[in-house]
Amino acid sequence: MSAESAATLAALILADEGVEITGDKITALTSAAKVEVEPIWATLLAKALDGKDVKALLTNVGGGGAPAAAAAGGAAAAAGAAEDAPVEEKKEEAKEESDDDMGFGLFD
Repeated sequence: MSAESAATLAALILADEGVEITGDKITALTSAAKVEVEPIWATLLAKALDGKDVKALLTNVGGGGAPAAAAAGGAAAAAGAAEDAPVEEKKEEAKEESDDDMGFGLFD
């Protein structure tokens, strides 16, 4: 396991337990897992997550700002609505006119 993954998982463990995310706690968890993480990276991750609701960040991934549960329900409703919507026909691309179509050629 990479040091980055271990530090991220340690931060997720702390958030899941409701414990404040600090560099020291991330380092302690990664050390217990026998993964060496430089303290500076643990501190930077902790500062990046400071004041953020990590659980809310996880539920908002890919949801466009909506919680994942609502997004999943909305996706099912959107799929049903998409089936009812008329299918757009593909527009044919206009063919480029060649010189022959214009009535003259390169050597005329």
